[in-house]
Amino acid sequence: MRRLSSMLATVPALLVLGSSLGAQTVQLTPRAPEVAVGASGEAEVTPDRARMMLGVQTQAATAAEAASRNAAQQTAVINAVKALGIVPERITTSGYNVYPEQSYDQATRRSRITGYTVQNTVVVDVWKVDQVGAVLDAALSKGANVVSSLSFYSSQSEAARRRALQNAIARARADAEAMAQAAGGQLGGVIELTSGFSESPPPRPMFEARVKAMAADATPISEGTQTITATVNVRWAFVANR
Repeated sequence: MRRLSSMLATVPALLVLGSSLGAQTVQLTPRAPEVAVGASGEAEVTPDRARMMLGVQTQAATAAEAASRNAAQQTAVINAVKALGIVPERITTSGYNVYPEQSYDQATRRSRITGYTVQNTVVVDVWKVDQVGAVLDAALSKGANVVSSLSFYSSQSEAARRRALQNAIARARADAEAMAQAAGGQLGGVIELTSGFSESPPPRPMFEARVKAMAADATPISEGTQTITATVNVRWAFVANR
């Protein structure tokens, strides 16, 4: 209660102080006119590299046996990939999983382990896009039976990104100049400029790993094109004609 009364006691003093200041006139400076425009620009690039995930899945009665088979099979896959000129630095293990296979016994109403599955997955970066089919075929022929991903990318994406940015800014400036001229003026200096980017990757081929379905012909691969889109928001000062 003491705290509340002391707070209330300060209110009249504040009111008196406020009334003693008198009325003051605040003058607001009008905001200078501006021209604000948002625009986008695009640039296309052809992917020249690829990244794929190659897996080997093995099953056996024991985890140790499944792991041993997997190690031999995946080693053969990696050696086949290396034989095509893919350096070890571009082959990376991305996952290793061991899990039991179980079945349910209706009579005992219990689950029992019937075996084990081991899966070892590596990521391979192929810096020559025309080698992708050969790498896939070599890996599948040596025991890879899970191909979970294949994507393409370009080593020139930064240059394409800058082209898209230049196109976006050029479009924004053209629109802003048209607006300024229509309003009886011209553009002044840039007040603010922001940008953003998005990439539309080429379609990702989907693969179903079937070892016995291997064909004699090389796997055909099409990398497509990649579109990079830049967006900009620009504010210019507006200078009226005299």
